[in-house]
Amino acid sequence: MDIALLTKAAVMGVVEGLTEFLPISSTGHLILAGALLGFDDDKAKVFDIAIQTGAIFAVILVYWQKIRDTVVALPTEKQAQQFALNVLIAFLPAVVLGLLFGKAIKENLFTPVVVASTFIIGGFIILWAERRQQKNPAVARIHSVEAMTKMDALKVGLVQCLAMIPGTSRSGATIIGGMLLGLSRKAATDFSFYLAIPTLIGAGVYSLYKERALLSVADVPLFVVGLVFAFISAWLCIRWLLKYIATHSFVPFAWYRIAFGMVVLATAWTGAINWVG
Repeated sequence: MDIALLTKAAVMGVVEGLTEFLPISSTGHLILAGALLGFDDDKAKVFDIAIQTGAIFAVILVYWQKIRDTVVALPTEKQAQQFALNVLIAFLPAVVLGLLFGKAIKENLFTPVVVASTFIIGGFIILWAERRQQKNPAVARIHSVEAMTKMDALKVGLVQCLAMIPGTSRSGATIIGGMLLGLSRKAATDFSFYLAIPTLIGAGVYSLYKERALLSVADVPLFVVGLVFAFISAWLCIRWLLKYIATHSFVPFAWYRIAFGMVVLATAWTGAINWVG
């Protein structure tokens, strides 16, 4: 396997792990990083989705106690059953809409300019959500994932579907959407992590199966490197984020999205950087 290609896989894995669970769009960063690295062919697109599984292993590790306790209690405890059902309910809208519109979205919206535009719009939405909760803390009526109802879960699941538009951010949609729907910052973040498990594993497995004709045994080292680096960087990022949100808001991420989106738009329009490779 080409060392240069493995290095690109490692870089893409780090980008995935560091951005998957922050409200800044991992898909957006992967598209832009892939364009700059020349790692953006059809196989690379499958790679981008598949390595999300590495980031999910990091979530499972960090939340292992809660996940294990829920699985053990499923046969007998109503609270565990309700929690598992909520995750399932929130997961289903992405499955349905993904199957219906996923192909059209990939063909028409996966461009750096679209990513940059949604970066900027998402940044302003984060600023609005944070200001709203700061001015009226009472809007946060749900302070733990156990207190969520089926309807709360369905609403978060519908909001997650906005992340099908590249640059929106799955984490950003579920966390900020959750906050707008009445979840506290901590509850919204926790539920976003739990919801990521079936969503990203499902997307990874489906993508690998659907595009299996593009892959061969020779690609295994490439995918392993990406998975490993995505896992390590995601594990570090999740641990940091959980400490960060205890005392901080998402406002810095909003300004980052706005600034980064403007830079991408400016360089794309002037031709300073060939973002589309």
